[in-house]
Amino acid sequence: MPRQFYVYILTNRTNHVLYTGVTDDLVRRVTEHREKLVEGFTKRYRVDKLVYYEVCDDPYTAIVREKQIKAGSRADKERLVESMNREWTDLYRTL
Repeated sequence: MPRQFYVYILTNRTNHVLYTGVTDDLVRRVTEHREKLVEGFTKRYRVDKLVYYEVCDDPYTAIVREKQIKAGSRADKERLVESMNREWTDLYRTL
């Protein structure tokens, strides 16, 4: 099975803070965020709710897509989340 890469957006309980990341293991990475295992932005701002993700076939495509999303406005990110997850529910349970 070919390796997959993921671009994802996390938020906090109030959907106020958005964080975009890239990984080759979405379950492991989101678990790290949820369990506060890594110091940094997501731990500091309690960002642990998965609200959006995309699957990419290679790391280059995933990194380019992550940069596109990060360069967008807050409104662009909100539209992206709502295109997949209108209610902003935590998608972690569906992985």
